[in-house]
Formats: sequence, structure tokens, C-alpha cells
Amino acid sequence: MGKADWAAHGTRCFAVAVVALQGDVIVGAYLDEYQMMPKAETTGVPNSDKDFGQVFVNQEQALASKKLNSAYYSNNMANAGSTVTIANNFKALEEFVVGMTVAELEEFLTNNSSETAVDLVTGATLVDNYGYLTAFWAAAKDAQSN
Repeated sequence: MGKADWAAHGTRCFAVAVVALQGDVIVGAYLDEYQMMPKAETTGVPNSDKDFGQVFVNQEQALASKKLNSAYYSNNMANAGSTVTIANNFKALEEFVVGMTVAELEEFLTNNSSETAVDLVTGATLVDNYGYLTAFWAAAKDAQSN
């Protein structure tokens, strides 16, 4: 098992990528991303309604999972023209890396740019596919080092 906390998309959130390796093959993958969202409209991370949540300057916001709050976050994406939910985008990226070796994922990243990676993962329409795939690579390298 390996994990990476990664700045895969902009500067206002962070991704958590987890992979399970069997030998050097990725056999399981999980991706989520966290950012501040309105408390009244979303579900925050555990303890965001307790002491942990009190440390944030804007008390109307809480740190929240994009996957758990897919309907809310995807509505914002739809306003920008997206037709795929954030949860389904993440699922497509997870499915893309499962079955790849760590070397194959690294080769994919080496041979593609962030611009071309947008269109190379079937079902994922995120502009930062490359960043999320890089997070999986970092998680795989973490697994190899354990």
C-alpha cells in the first residue's frame, strides 16, 4: 500500500491518492480531493463541526471531500460546462491506473504532457488528469519504498 498527499489541481485543495501494489502492478487505486466548502451545503471531514473546525478563519466553511460532496461540487463543474461528475471522473482515473505497472504509469507521464493527458483517460474530463495520475505515481513509489 502506498499513499500520496498531492497538489494535483490548483492551489486551493489537495488530493489523496492511494494504491495497492502486487509486485509492481497497481491492483487497487483510490483518489479523493479536499477543499474548503460551505458548511451549510456540504458534509465536512470528521470533526469539522467540533474543535478541528474551529481553527478555520471562515467558520461558514469546512474542509470537505469532493467525492463525498460530488453532487455539490459537480454542480459547480456543470456551470463551467462539465458533463461528468467529479466522483465519476475520479473513478475513471482509478480504473485507468489499475492493471498498470509502476513503470508503465511513469512512462505514460513521461510521454504525455498535462495538456494531452486531458483526453487520454476514457471517461475523465478533468483538466488536471495529469496531476491526479502523478499523485497515483507518487503513491505507487511510496508503496515500493515500504
